[in-house]
Amino acid sequence: MAAPELLFDGPADAPLTVALAHGAGAPMDSGFMNVVARGLAARGLRVARFEFPYMARRREGGKRGAPDPPRVLEETWLVVIAALGGGRDLVIGGKSMGGRIASHVADRAQVRGLVCMGYPFHPPGQPQKLRTAHLAELKTPTLILQGTRDQFGSRDDVAGYALSPAIRVHWLEGGDHSFKPLRASGRTERQNVDEAIAAAADFAIGSAPPAP
Repeated sequence: MAAPELLFDGPADAPLTVALAHGAGAPMDSGFMNVVARGLAARGLRVARFEFPYMARRREGGKRGAPDPPRVLEETWLVVIAALGGGRDLVIGGKSMGGRIASHVADRAQVRGLVCMGYPFHPPGQPQKLRTAHLAELKTPTLILQGTRDQFGSRDDVAGYALSPAIRVHWLEGGDHSFKPLRASGRTERQNVDEAIAAAADFAIGSAPPAP
């Protein structure tokens, strides 16, 4: 498999790269992904974005198609990791599905860290269909950024899951799957997204090796 096209933000000489994949329904340059990538870049991180094959085909032909099979999604992640020089100075992750697939390859690729933004613990309305089995044994240091009312896994849902001690969940108050809160909460979507960016940057920078 050829490496997909990479979209970069931030300084090319940064000591750490954060590679991000998109969610199931939106491309790598969606509004959410743009804000997150630029926010991380403004904090001195190099950010690399890419698209899975089905999304790249959609961009070329305009036709919506279902996500690629898990095997293809995982292989794409491994190719991207290799193209970026391997796992030593790399944090991987992404939005929803992009972060979930990253969580399946993180240990295998021996990356430095994993950041998942809105992890899809289960399909909406189907809490019995969990996507958590591998998370109990995950060894890669992991930050999950999750809205407290995310329909893919709320605070109450996640409280009952067996998660690896390598995983930390940062809750965004009132946030949905894209961190947007209810107006009555007194918070704005941008406040939650900015909080998520700051938490992700602190996590990534804290995982980086000290400068020589």
